[in-house]
Amino acid sequence: MELKEILESIVFSAQKPMSIGELRTILRDTPEKLPDEKHTREFAKPTARAVEKALEELVVEHDNANRSYRLACVGGNWQFVTKPDFAPWLQVLVGAKPRPPKLSQPALETLAIIAYRQPITRAEIEQIRGVAVDGVVATLTERELIEIKGEADAPGRPKIYGTTQYFLENFGLKNLDELPASDELRRIEVELSTASNMEDEDQSQLNFDSNSHDEEADEEADEEADEEADEEADEEA
Repeated sequence: MELKEILESIVFSAQKPMSIGELRTILRDTPEKLPDEKHTREFAKPTARAVEKALEELVVEHDNANRSYRLACVGGNWQFVTKPDFAPWLQVLVGAKPRPPKLSQPALETLAIIAYRQPITRAEIEQIRGVAVDGVVATLTERELIEIKGEADAPGRPKIYGTTQYFLENFGLKNLDELPASDELRRIEVELSTASNMEDEDQSQLNFDSNSHDEEADEEADEEADEEADEEADEEA
């Protein structure tokens, strides 16, 4: 008997996806029921890495076996799932569930910003998108893709948002590190900074132009004063 076989039986029989912590708890609470001391020592207290490694070995084995199902880690939890190729038959078995409407482009853009920049306030999202996002945030919250994570340490204590466990499950992600092209949204900050710098430069130019106009006005006033003084001198002469 091997650790991966025990884990396979637990995950297969579980009624919900299992985290590594939950699997370790089951292993820890089982020793007194094991048939011999050898099994107690081997399987009672495996490290988190040992459990993860055993699960990863199972993933490879199931993939190589060309089964209709596979072991998958979604949102940090492990479960057996059927492969997409068999969906037509399974839909007949369980009944095709109506799919929720697709997210709009503004909703997808807002969700991407939250996913890559979380935790983030609504004001920060609006600064990046350049438009109000109240309705979009409400929709994403209702769809359980985002949730309130707390309050920002700022005046007014604005709410901060982040993605949910369901977000990971819905997009088939093990964790947020698997988000693709995360540097794309990070570059927005640079663009915003650049825009801010341009505004500063524009303001500097305005100040410069204003000062230039003031100097020109002073010069014109001095010239007029000199001309008046010359005319008065000529009249007196």
